[in-house]
Amino acid sequence: MSAASGMQGPRIVIAGGGLAGLSLALALKQALTDGVDVTICDPVLTRDPNGDKRAYAIAAAARRMLEALGIWDKVADKAQPMLDMAVTDSRLQDPVRPTYLTFEGDVGAGEPFAHMVTSGDLTAALIEACRTAGVTLKAVGIKGFAVQSARTGVTTTEGETLSAALLVAADGARSRLREQAGIGWISWPYRQSGIVATIHHERDHEGRAVEHFLPSGPFAILPLKDEVLPDGSVKHRSSIVWSERSENVPALLGSHPEDLLAELEKRFGLQLGRIAFETKPQAYPLSFGVARSFVAERLALLGDAAHVIHPVAGQGLNLGLHDAAALAETVTDAMRLGMDPGGADVLDAYERARRADITAMGVMTDGLNRLFSNDILPVRLIRDLGLGLVDRMPGLKRFFIREAAGLRSNTAPRLLRGQAL
Repeated sequence: MSAASGMQGPRIVIAGGGLAGLSLALALKQALTDGVDVTICDPVLTRDPNGDKRAYAIAAAARRMLEALGIWDKVADKAQPMLDMAVTDSRLQDPVRPTYLTFEGDVGAGEPFAHMVTSGDLTAALIEACRTAGVTLKAVGIKGFAVQSARTGVTTTEGETLSAALLVAADGARSRLREQAGIGWISWPYRQSGIVATIHHERDHEGRAVEHFLPSGPFAILPLKDEVLPDGSVKHRSSIVWSERSENVPALLGSHPEDLLAELEKRFGLQLGRIAFETKPQAYPLSFGVARSFVAERLALLGDAAHVIHPVAGQGLNLGLHDAAALAETVTDAMRLGMDPGGADVLDAYERARRADITAMGVMTDGLNRLFSNDILPVRLIRDLGLGLVDRMPGLKRFFIREAAGLRSNTAPRLLRGQAL
Protein backbone atom coordinates (compact mmCIF):
# COMPACT_ATOMS: atom_id res chain seq x y z
CA MET A 1 0.00 0.00 0.00
CA SER A 2 1.57 3.28 -1.05
CA ALA A 3 1.17 6.75 0.36
CA ALA A 4 -1.86 8.71 -0.75
CA SER A 5 -1.22 9.72 -4.32
CA GLY A 6 -1.04 13.35 -5.37
CA MET A 7 -0.71 14.69 -1.82
CA GLN A 8 2.35 16.54 -0.48
CA GLY A 9 2.38 15.74 3.22
CA PRO A 10 -0.97 13.94 3.67
CA ARG A 11 -3.60 15.87 5.60
CA ILE A 12 -5.38 14.35 8.57
CA VAL A 13 -8.56 16.16 9.61
CA ILE A 14 -9.89 15.70 13.15
CA ALA A 15 -13.53 16.64 13.67
CA GLY A 16 -13.73 17.60 17.33
CA GLY A 17 -11.53 19.73 19.57
CA GLY A 18 -12.06 17.84 22.81
CA LEU A 19 -9.28 16.34 24.91
CA ALA A 20 -8.97 13.14 22.87
CA GLY A 21 -8.91 14.98 19.53
CA LEU A 22 -6.37 17.54 20.73
CA SER A 23 -4.13 14.80 22.17
CA LEU A 24 -4.22 12.86 18.90
CA ALA A 25 -3.38 15.97 16.87
CA LEU A 26 -0.44 16.84 19.11
CA ALA A 27 0.92 13.29 19.10
CA LEU A 28 0.78 13.07 15.30
CA LYS A 29 2.33 16.47 14.71
CA GLN A 30 5.14 15.90 17.20
CA ALA A 31 5.96 12.49 15.74
CA LEU A 32 5.72 13.37 12.05
CA THR A 33 6.62 17.10 12.15
CA ASP A 34 6.53 18.28 8.51
CA GLY A 35 5.47 14.88 7.19
CA VAL A 36 1.77 15.47 7.80
CA ASP A 37 -0.73 18.35 7.89
CA VAL A 38 -2.94 17.93 10.98
CA THR A 39 -6.12 20.04 11.10
CA ILE A 40 -8.68 20.20 13.92
CA CYS A 41 -12.16 21.53 13.12
CA ASP A 42 -14.52 22.47 15.93
CA PRO A 43 -16.55 25.65 16.63
CA VAL A 44 -15.70 25.38 20.36
CA LEU A 45 -12.13 26.42 19.58
CA THR A 46 -13.34 30.03 19.77
CA ARG A 47 -14.24 29.63 23.46
CA ASP A 48 -11.94 30.34 26.38
CA PRO A 49 -11.32 26.87 27.87
CA ASN A 50 -10.25 28.23 31.25
CA GLY A 51 -13.85 28.69 32.34
CA ASP A 52 -14.56 24.95 32.12
CA LYS A 53 -14.47 23.67 35.70
CA ARG A 54 -15.47 20.08 34.94
CA ALA A 55 -12.97 17.69 36.50
CA TYR A 56 -11.62 14.40 35.17
CA ALA A 57 -9.68 11.54 36.70
CA ILE A 58 -6.50 11.09 34.66
CA ALA A 59 -5.25 7.54 35.24
CA ALA A 60 -1.53 6.79 35.50
CA ALA A 61 -1.22 5.50 31.93
CA ALA A 62 -2.92 8.60 30.51
CA ARG A 63 -0.70 10.80 32.68
CA ARG A 64 2.37 9.04 31.25
CA MET A 65 1.04 9.84 27.79
CA LEU A 66 0.63 13.51 28.70
CA GLU A 67 4.17 13.51 30.08
CA ALA A 68 5.50 12.09 26.82
CA LEU A 69 3.64 14.83 24.91
CA GLY A 70 5.14 17.55 27.14
CA ILE A 71 1.73 18.51 28.57
CA TRP A 72 1.84 17.22 32.13
CA ASP A 73 4.38 19.76 33.36
CA LYS A 74 1.95 22.51 32.34
CA VAL A 75 -0.86 21.19 34.56
CA ALA A 76 0.92 19.20 37.27
CA ASP A 77 0.77 22.00 39.85
CA LYS A 78 -3.00 22.22 39.33
CA ALA A 79 -3.59 18.46 39.56
CA GLN A 80 -4.62 16.66 42.74
CA PRO A 81 -3.21 13.14 43.20
CA MET A 82 -5.52 10.42 44.49
CA LEU A 83 -3.61 9.03 47.45
CA ASP A 84 -6.14 6.38 48.40
CA MET A 85 -9.71 5.28 47.75
CA ALA A 86 -12.53 3.88 49.90
CA VAL A 87 -15.57 1.91 48.73
CA THR A 88 -18.80 1.67 50.73
CA ASP A 89 -22.13 -0.06 50.12
CA SER A 90 -25.23 1.03 52.02
CA ARG A 91 -28.74 2.40 51.88
CA LEU A 92 -29.25 6.15 52.02
CA GLN A 93 -31.03 5.96 55.38
CA ASP A 94 -28.48 3.66 57.06
CA PRO A 95 -27.01 5.31 60.20
CA VAL A 96 -23.58 3.74 59.53
CA ARG A 97 -21.84 3.54 56.16
CA PRO A 98 -19.22 0.78 56.52
CA THR A 99 -16.13 0.77 54.31
CA TYR A 100 -15.75 -2.63 52.66
CA LEU A 101 -12.73 -1.98 50.46
CA THR A 102 -9.80 0.44 50.46
CA PHE A 103 -7.03 1.00 47.94
CA GLU A 104 -3.72 2.70 48.44
CA GLY A 105 -3.18 5.13 45.61
CA ASP A 106 0.33 4.33 44.34
CA VAL A 107 1.01 2.02 41.39
CA GLY A 108 4.74 2.65 41.76
CA ALA A 109 7.10 4.56 43.97
CA GLY A 110 5.64 8.05 44.20
CA GLU A 111 3.24 7.41 41.29
CA PRO A 112 -0.47 7.74 42.19
CA PHE A 113 -2.93 5.64 40.22
CA ALA A 114 -4.78 8.82 39.14
CA HIS A 115 -4.88 12.62 39.36
CA MET A 116 -7.87 14.95 39.22
CA VAL A 117 -7.50 17.76 36.66
CA THR A 118 -10.02 20.30 35.43
CA SER A 119 -11.02 20.14 31.79
CA GLY A 120 -10.25 23.83 31.32
CA ASP A 121 -6.66 23.56 32.53
CA LEU A 122 -5.91 20.51 30.40
CA THR A 123 -7.67 21.86 27.30
CA ALA A 124 -5.83 25.17 27.49
CA ALA A 125 -2.46 23.40 27.75
CA LEU A 126 -3.25 21.12 24.79
CA ILE A 127 -4.45 23.97 22.57
CA GLU A 128 -1.28 25.98 23.29
CA ALA A 129 0.91 22.95 22.57
CA CYS A 130 -0.97 22.19 19.34
CA ARG A 131 -0.46 25.74 18.10
CA THR A 132 3.24 25.60 18.96
CA ALA A 133 3.63 22.25 17.18
CA GLY A 134 1.97 23.57 13.99
CA VAL A 135 -1.46 21.96 14.18
CA THR A 136 -4.04 23.93 12.18
CA LEU A 137 -6.98 24.93 14.38
CA LYS A 138 -10.18 25.85 12.55
CA ALA A 139 -13.17 27.08 14.56
CA VAL A 140 -15.66 25.53 12.14
CA GLY A 141 -17.78 22.41 12.11
CA ILE A 142 -17.69 19.52 9.67
CA LYS A 143 -20.79 19.28 7.51
CA GLY A 144 -19.95 16.05 5.72
CA PHE A 145 -17.43 14.10 3.69
CA ALA A 146 -17.19 12.20 0.42
CA VAL A 147 -14.59 9.49 -0.17
CA GLN A 148 -12.85 9.60 -3.52
CA SER A 149 -10.29 6.78 -3.83
CA ALA A 150 -7.02 7.95 -2.16
CA ARG A 151 -8.59 10.92 -0.38
CA THR A 152 -11.77 12.14 1.22
CA GLY A 153 -13.29 15.55 0.64
CA VAL A 154 -14.23 17.04 4.01
CA THR A 155 -16.75 19.89 3.80
CA THR A 156 -16.81 22.45 6.61
CA THR A 157 -19.85 24.40 7.74
CA GLU A 158 -18.37 27.47 6.01
CA GLY A 159 -18.39 25.68 2.66
CA GLU A 160 -14.65 24.98 2.44
CA THR A 161 -13.58 21.53 1.20
CA LEU A 162 -10.46 19.98 2.74
CA SER A 163 -8.79 17.12 0.87
CA ALA A 164 -7.66 14.56 3.46
CA ALA A 165 -6.07 11.14 3.55
CA LEU A 166 -7.86 10.40 6.83
CA LEU A 167 -10.83 11.89 8.68
CA VAL A 168 -11.07 11.25 12.43
CA ALA A 169 -14.54 11.56 13.93
CA ALA A 170 -14.11 12.83 17.50
CA ASP A 171 -17.48 14.58 17.43
CA GLY A 172 -19.14 12.94 20.42
CA ALA A 173 -21.65 10.22 21.21
CA ARG A 174 -24.16 11.58 18.70
CA SER A 175 -21.55 11.66 15.96
CA ARG A 176 -22.97 12.84 12.65
CA LEU A 177 -19.91 11.56 10.84
CA ARG A 178 -20.41 8.06 12.28
CA GLU A 179 -24.00 8.17 11.11
CA GLN A 180 -23.02 9.42 7.64
CA ALA A 181 -20.50 6.58 7.34
CA GLY A 182 -23.29 4.09 8.05
CA ILE A 183 -21.63 2.67 11.17
CA GLY A 184 -24.15 1.04 13.51
CA TRP A 185 -24.47 2.01 17.19
CA ILE A 186 -25.39 -0.47 19.94
CA SER A 187 -26.75 1.30 23.01
CA TRP A 188 -29.12 1.21 25.94
CA PRO A 189 -30.09 3.78 28.60
CA TYR A 190 -29.39 3.24 32.29
CA ARG A 191 -32.44 5.16 33.50
CA GLN A 192 -29.97 7.15 35.56
CA SER A 193 -28.58 10.64 35.25
CA GLY A 194 -25.19 11.86 36.38
CA ILE A 195 -25.22 15.03 38.50
CA VAL A 196 -21.82 16.72 38.55
CA ALA A 197 -20.63 19.69 40.59
CA THR A 198 -17.68 21.08 42.49
CA ILE A 199 -18.06 21.18 46.27
CA HIS A 200 -16.04 23.07 48.85
CA HIS A 201 -15.81 21.70 52.37
CA GLU A 202 -14.49 22.54 55.80
CA ARG A 203 -11.84 19.83 56.22
CA ASP A 204 -8.96 18.59 54.08
CA HIS A 205 -9.79 15.54 51.94
CA GLU A 206 -6.13 14.41 52.21
CA GLY A 207 -6.26 13.11 48.66
CA ARG A 208 -8.84 10.42 49.39
CA ALA A 209 -11.44 9.44 46.80
CA VAL A 210 -14.66 7.81 47.99
CA GLU A 211 -17.17 5.70 46.06
CA HIS A 212 -20.49 5.24 47.87
CA PHE A 213 -22.61 2.53 46.26
CA LEU A 214 -26.25 3.43 46.88
CA PRO A 215 -29.41 1.76 45.54
CA SER A 216 -30.07 4.63 43.11
CA GLY A 217 -26.51 4.52 41.75
CA PRO A 218 -22.90 5.21 42.73
CA PHE A 219 -21.98 8.48 44.40
CA ALA A 220 -18.33 9.47 43.96
CA ILE A 221 -16.35 12.11 45.88
CA LEU A 222 -13.15 12.96 44.01
CA PRO A 223 -10.47 15.20 45.56
CA LEU A 224 -9.50 18.44 43.84
CA LYS A 225 -6.54 20.75 44.37
CA ASP A 226 -7.00 23.21 47.23
CA GLU A 227 -7.55 26.83 46.24
CA VAL A 228 -5.55 29.49 48.07
CA LEU A 229 -7.68 32.62 48.50
CA PRO A 230 -6.34 36.22 48.37
CA ASP A 231 -6.41 36.48 52.18
CA GLY A 232 -4.14 33.43 52.43
CA SER A 233 -6.86 31.04 53.61
CA VAL A 234 -7.34 27.68 51.90
CA LYS A 235 -10.52 26.39 50.28
CA HIS A 236 -10.79 22.60 50.29
CA ARG A 237 -12.57 21.28 47.20
CA SER A 238 -13.90 18.06 45.73
CA SER A 239 -15.79 17.02 42.63
CA ILE A 240 -18.91 14.87 42.88
CA VAL A 241 -20.37 12.47 40.34
CA TRP A 242 -23.83 11.64 41.67
CA SER A 243 -25.69 8.90 39.78
CA GLU A 244 -29.40 9.19 40.46
CA ARG A 245 -32.56 7.68 39.01
CA SER A 246 -33.55 9.91 36.13
CA GLU A 247 -37.12 10.38 37.34
CA ASN A 248 -35.81 11.98 40.56
CA VAL A 249 -33.45 14.47 38.92
CA PRO A 250 -35.87 17.26 37.80
CA ALA A 251 -37.30 17.54 41.33
CA LEU A 252 -33.83 17.54 42.88
CA LEU A 253 -32.35 20.21 40.63
CA GLY A 254 -35.56 22.24 40.73
CA SER A 255 -35.69 22.32 44.52
CA HIS A 256 -34.62 25.18 46.76
CA PRO A 257 -30.79 25.37 47.05
CA GLU A 258 -30.94 24.56 50.78
CA ASP A 259 -33.08 21.49 50.11
CA LEU A 260 -30.70 20.31 47.38
CA LEU A 261 -27.75 20.83 49.72
CA ALA A 262 -29.54 18.76 52.38
CA GLU A 263 -29.97 15.92 49.87
CA LEU A 264 -26.30 16.19 48.99
CA GLU A 265 -25.29 16.03 52.67
CA LYS A 266 -27.18 12.74 53.05
CA ARG A 267 -24.92 11.23 50.39
CA PHE A 268 -21.71 13.18 51.01
CA GLY A 269 -21.59 12.52 54.74
CA LEU A 270 -20.09 14.64 57.52
CA GLN A 271 -16.47 13.48 57.43
CA LEU A 272 -15.32 16.68 55.66
CA GLY A 273 -17.39 19.06 57.78
CA ARG A 274 -19.65 21.74 56.36
CA ILE A 275 -20.12 21.63 52.60
CA ALA A 276 -21.43 24.00 49.94
CA PHE A 277 -21.79 24.06 46.16
CA GLU A 278 -19.01 25.91 44.36
CA THR A 279 -20.49 25.32 40.91
CA LYS A 280 -24.07 24.87 39.83
CA PRO A 281 -25.01 21.17 39.63
CA GLN A 282 -25.57 19.91 36.09
CA ALA A 283 -27.16 16.62 35.04
CA TYR A 284 -26.79 14.48 31.96
CA PRO A 285 -28.42 11.13 31.07
CA LEU A 286 -26.29 8.02 31.45
CA SER A 287 -26.14 5.28 28.85
CA PHE A 288 -23.97 2.61 27.31
CA GLY A 289 -23.02 2.78 23.66
CA VAL A 290 -20.45 1.24 21.34
CA ALA A 291 -19.97 1.47 17.58
CA ARG A 292 -20.26 -1.75 15.59
CA SER A 293 -17.02 -0.73 13.89
CA PHE A 294 -14.47 1.91 14.84
CA VAL A 295 -13.51 2.52 11.23
CA ALA A 296 -14.97 3.00 7.76
CA GLU A 297 -13.36 3.95 4.45
CA ARG A 298 -10.84 6.71 5.31
CA LEU A 299 -12.61 7.32 8.63
CA ALA A 300 -11.66 6.46 12.22
CA LEU A 301 -13.84 6.98 15.31
CA LEU A 302 -12.27 8.41 18.45
CA GLY A 303 -13.50 8.84 22.02
CA ASP A 304 -17.25 9.16 22.63
CA ALA A 305 -17.94 8.76 18.90
CA ALA A 306 -16.72 5.17 19.32
CA HIS A 307 -17.90 4.31 22.84
CA VAL A 308 -19.81 5.65 25.85
CA ILE A 309 -19.65 3.93 29.24
CA HIS A 310 -21.04 4.46 32.75
CA PRO A 311 -18.91 6.82 34.89
CA VAL A 312 -18.80 4.33 37.78
CA ALA A 313 -15.05 3.72 37.25
CA GLY A 314 -14.14 7.18 35.94
CA GLN A 315 -12.71 5.69 32.75
CA GLY A 316 -14.56 7.55 29.97
CA LEU A 317 -11.89 10.14 29.18
CA ASN A 318 -9.09 7.64 29.75
CA LEU A 319 -10.57 5.34 27.09
CA GLY A 320 -10.59 8.27 24.67
CA LEU A 321 -6.94 9.03 25.42
CA HIS A 322 -6.13 5.35 24.88
CA ASP A 323 -7.82 5.64 21.48
CA ALA A 324 -5.65 8.65 20.66
CA ALA A 325 -2.47 6.83 21.71
CA ALA A 326 -3.33 3.76 19.63
CA LEU A 327 -4.37 5.70 16.52
CA ALA A 328 -1.34 8.01 16.70
CA GLU A 329 1.02 5.03 16.95
CA THR A 330 -0.69 3.12 14.14
CA VAL A 331 -0.68 6.10 11.76
CA THR A 332 2.85 7.19 12.68
CA ASP A 333 4.36 3.73 12.18
CA ALA A 334 2.52 3.33 8.87
CA MET A 335 3.62 6.69 7.49
CA ARG A 336 7.24 6.03 8.41
CA LEU A 337 6.99 2.96 6.18
CA GLY A 338 5.56 5.06 3.35
CA MET A 339 2.03 3.76 3.83
CA ASP A 340 -1.24 5.61 3.37
CA PRO A 341 -2.46 6.87 6.80
CA GLY A 342 -6.07 6.39 5.75
CA GLY A 343 -5.61 3.01 4.05
CA ALA A 344 -7.66 -0.03 5.01
CA ASP A 345 -4.69 -1.90 6.51
CA VAL A 346 -3.87 0.99 8.84
CA LEU A 347 -7.45 1.45 9.98
CA ASP A 348 -7.93 -2.29 10.52
CA ALA A 349 -4.86 -2.26 12.77
CA TYR A 350 -6.43 0.54 14.84
CA GLU A 351 -9.68 -1.42 15.13
CA ARG A 352 -7.82 -4.50 16.36
CA ALA A 353 -5.80 -2.44 18.84
CA ARG A 354 -8.88 -0.98 20.54
CA ARG A 355 -11.74 -3.49 20.25
CA ALA A 356 -10.81 -5.82 23.14
CA ASP A 357 -9.94 -3.04 25.60
CA ILE A 358 -13.13 -1.10 24.93
CA THR A 359 -15.29 -4.22 25.11
CA ALA A 360 -13.72 -5.28 28.42
CA MET A 361 -14.15 -1.84 29.98
CA GLY A 362 -17.75 -1.58 28.75
CA VAL A 363 -18.64 -4.97 30.19
CA MET A 364 -16.96 -4.17 33.52
CA THR A 365 -18.61 -0.77 34.05
CA ASP A 366 -22.01 -2.06 32.93
CA GLY A 367 -21.72 -5.02 35.28
CA LEU A 368 -20.61 -2.90 38.24
CA ASN A 369 -23.49 -0.49 37.83
CA ARG A 370 -26.06 -3.28 37.53
CA LEU A 371 -24.59 -5.18 40.47
CA PHE A 372 -24.52 -2.25 42.88
CA SER A 373 -27.45 -0.05 41.76
CA ASN A 374 -30.13 -2.11 43.49
CA ASP A 375 -31.39 -2.96 46.98
CA ILE A 376 -31.91 -6.73 46.63
CA LEU A 377 -30.79 -8.21 49.96
CA PRO A 378 -29.19 -11.48 48.69
CA VAL A 379 -27.28 -9.52 46.03
CA ARG A 380 -26.11 -7.00 48.64
CA LEU A 381 -24.83 -9.77 50.91
CA ILE A 382 -22.91 -11.45 48.09
CA ARG A 383 -21.34 -8.26 46.76
CA ASP A 384 -20.35 -7.03 50.23
CA LEU A 385 -18.77 -10.41 50.95
CA GLY A 386 -16.89 -10.11 47.66
CA LEU A 387 -15.64 -6.61 48.49
CA GLY A 388 -14.48 -7.78 51.90
CA LEU A 389 -12.59 -10.72 50.42
CA VAL A 390 -10.84 -8.47 47.87
CA ASP A 391 -9.84 -6.13 50.71
CA ARG A 392 -8.02 -9.03 52.37
CA MET A 393 -6.12 -10.10 49.24
CA PRO A 394 -3.23 -7.68 48.53
CA GLY A 395 -2.30 -9.30 45.23
CA LEU A 396 -5.82 -8.99 43.86
CA LYS A 397 -6.04 -5.38 45.10
CA ARG A 398 -2.81 -4.54 43.26
CA PHE A 399 -4.26 -6.10 40.11
CA PHE A 400 -7.43 -4.00 40.32
CA ILE A 401 -5.56 -0.78 41.02
CA ARG A 402 -3.28 -1.34 38.01
CA GLU A 403 -6.36 -1.99 35.90
CA ALA A 404 -7.88 1.29 37.09
CA ALA A 405 -4.57 3.03 36.32
CA GLY A 406 -4.63 1.69 32.76
CA LEU A 407 -1.37 -0.24 33.26
CA ARG A 408 -2.67 -3.47 31.78
CA SER A 409 0.00 -4.65 29.38
CA ASN A 410 3.53 -4.15 28.15
CA THR A 411 2.02 -4.23 24.65
CA ALA A 412 0.04 -1.03 25.30
CA PRO A 413 0.72 1.88 22.90
CA ARG A 414 4.09 3.48 23.53
CA LEU A 415 2.61 6.80 24.64
CA LEU A 416 0.71 5.07 27.46
CA ARG A 417 4.05 3.69 28.68
CA GLY A 418 5.52 7.18 28.67
CA GLN A 419 7.54 6.63 25.50
CA ALA A 420 7.71 9.01 22.55
CA LEU A 421 6.45 7.80 19.17
